[in-house]
Amino acid sequence: MYMTETNNYAPNMGNQGAEGAEDTKEDMNTDENISGFTHLNEMGANEEELDSLREELQQQKDKYLRLFAEFDNFRKRSARENMELRQTAGKEVIISLLDVLDDCDRAERQLQAASNIDQVREGVQLVFSKLRSAMLAKGLKAMQSIHTDFDVEKHEAITEVPVQDPSLKGKVIDEIQKGYYLNDKLIRHAKVVVGK
Repeated sequence: MYMTETNNYAPNMGNQGAEGAEDTKEDMNTDENISGFTHLNEMGANEEELDSLREELQQQKDKYLRLFAEFDNFRKRSARENMELRQTAGKEVIISLLDVLDDCDRAERQLQAASNIDQVREGVQLVFSKLRSAMLAKGLKAMQSIHTDFDVEKHEAITEVPVQDPSLKGKVIDEIQKGYYLNDKLIRHAKVVVGK
């Protein structure tokens, strides 16, 4: 009996399995709501989408090439402007010193023809004053070092000399070469003699 039930059951399962497979096969291959040409319509839509993507890609390539060319032009223009700036960086200072150079030429002619040394001395002092004021107008300022504490950030010690006065120890007692600031930035250290 057990065998019979199993045999009866098995063929039924087989039939149900076959019917289920046929239903699935039928579902996969046919659908009464889909026409037979729909997949061709979808292919046409895909072609249109592909064409649109190609066009968009071409536009992006064009934009990229234009941007690249524009950047290359900017880079070349910047390099050219930078070169011009380097070549004319000191132009403003040189122009301001031309008047002083003219005064030096006049002073030199006066030295050759002058008999009064006091007039020559006065003329040379005027040239020096004009030079200092022109440099001061451009932001150059001399460092005051004498009788100040020695500072390695500002001074370069040439030598140390013994001093009698204890208040001068560690201070600058003489200046061999002046230090200078340009717009409050140190551009040359002062060469000094320090007391010990």
